[in-house]
Amino acid sequence: MSALSAPFFHDEAAAFGKLESVLWADGPVCPHCGGMGRITAVKGGRMGLRRCGDCKKQFTVTVGTVFESSHVKLHLWLQAAHLMCSSKKGFSAHQLHRTLGVTYKTAWFMAHRLREAMRDGSLAPMGGIDGMPGAGGIVEADETFIGREPGVPKARAYHHKMKVLSLLDRDAGKVRSVVVDDIKPETLRPIIEANILKEASLFTDESSIYTKVGTTFADHQMTTHSAKEYVRGIVHTNTVEGYFSVFKRGMKGVYQHCGKQHLHRYLAEFDFRYNNRVKLGVNDVERADRALQGIVGKRLTYVASRSA
Repeated sequence: MSALSAPFFHDEAAAFGKLESVLWADGPVCPHCGGMGRITAVKGGRMGLRRCGDCKKQFTVTVGTVFESSHVKLHLWLQAAHLMCSSKKGFSAHQLHRTLGVTYKTAWFMAHRLREAMRDGSLAPMGGIDGMPGAGGIVEADETFIGREPGVPKARAYHHKMKVLSLLDRDAGKVRSVVVDDIKPETLRPIIEANILKEASLFTDESSIYTKVGTTFADHQMTTHSAKEYVRGIVHTNTVEGYFSVFKRGMKGVYQHCGKQHLHRYLAEFDFRYNNRVKLGVNDVERADRALQGIVGKRLTYVASRSA
């Protein structure tokens, strides 16, 4: 049976029921006042419409989410979320446009709204070990280059390309990626220090950009790629490089073109799928549900998405 055969992918009432079960596990919550009591369904109103007895305002489960004010049917939103979450290398706007039967512009905007829902925004430092306060784990750090910087007609060298720094917590199996303007030590150091615990061990290649920042952690180990040393015992950056391989295959093979103003959302999408993968016990259905849990409080207008 196809994963898309579930009723909430095709029936609007079932779609509202599904989203309500994900966002309102303990019952309806008014997005205006936060009240949970005296909430009733509005008879004869539009699909999913409710009224709060405390503040007297009406709302649906989509209010205050990236789905608010959307003219796209909710069951199509759920289909799009499932397709993007279950496709390892991504699902392009053109594919959404053809699959869902919406315009390309609508599909493009839907995809960006869902990427915004996937954005974690966590500020918790990486490199800790669960159940062991004060103990440090291993974090791999590496940079990669893709596409080209705005205003560059042809990317001939790495400094002509867009730059990405990724930090991968090997013990937790989680990655966090950031778009950076350059890879100078003074640019990367505050990012690395803010995102990794001092007790952690930092594993990098021999690049000089990590030399000084490495001294601020409990340990800093490097592999010398220029001497064809890629693994020395447990010391390597192969895990984060494996993440880069999936990211680049998706960006080049599926999405193909990406402006720098949107790159952070594509990274959020790839980070999300990596951090909620099967190896960590998250299947396609659970991954899509987790993406839906992230839609709250993240309004994204079409004008803003074109420039942000």
